[in-house]
Amino acid sequence: MVKSKNHPNNRTRERILDKAEALFACKGYHAVSIREITKSAECNVSAVNYYFGNKQNLYCEVFQHRWLPRAKRIHNCFRQLLADKPNCKPNDIVRALAQAFLQGPLTDAERVRHHQLISGEIAQPSQAFNLIAKQALHPLFNSIRGDLNAAMSEIFGDDQLTLSIFSIFAMILHFNFARHLITSLSGHQYDTDFKNRLVDHIVEFSMFGLIGKNGEDWNASTT
Repeated sequence: MVKSKNHPNNRTRERILDKAEALFACKGYHAVSIREITKSAECNVSAVNYYFGNKQNLYCEVFQHRWLPRAKRIHNCFRQLLADKPNCKPNDIVRALAQAFLQGPLTDAERVRHHQLISGEIAQPSQAFNLIAKQALHPLFNSIRGDLNAAMSEIFGDDQLTLSIFSIFAMILHFNFARHLITSLSGHQYDTDFKNRLVDHIVEFSMFGLIGKNGEDWNASTT
């Protein structure tokens, strides 16, 4: 049986995707040439045209077949952490989100590459941004929004809740991706104990931001 050129097990195609992802992550889309990718992947330039059509398509495929699966693993981890909590309180939701990013399924190498790719898209959005927004960013945001809205709809209006989620995300992403900076300034390595402390801090800080001192009641209920 002849495999399609888009078959996921095609070795040449997968090798091009792997090398392209590494180069795009480290250098950005515009600084990487097709020739540089094919040299790293040990294939000829025509292979990119054959499998992907052009550089832009290859870039989008990197997000489709590399970035998005990692994002979905994080989202699934978040949902799984809440699966045993049918009546989630706000602190449960924030804790699950922080754990999914700081203690979740990605290896250190995956985390760095994941961050490098999305940082480039945030700075200079391309055709790939619509793809990842539709398939990853919006679903996760809406999931968190739905959970928090159900847990505390009597406290927040829509706009205030949206801005609060942005603030929680900003804190989690900073602690997750600025690890070298935080280690340098704090003197703490990202071991299990420090990650646990960071999760506790994110939850406590978020509760004060969300609902003021009422957050103490929700925090106390889980200790």
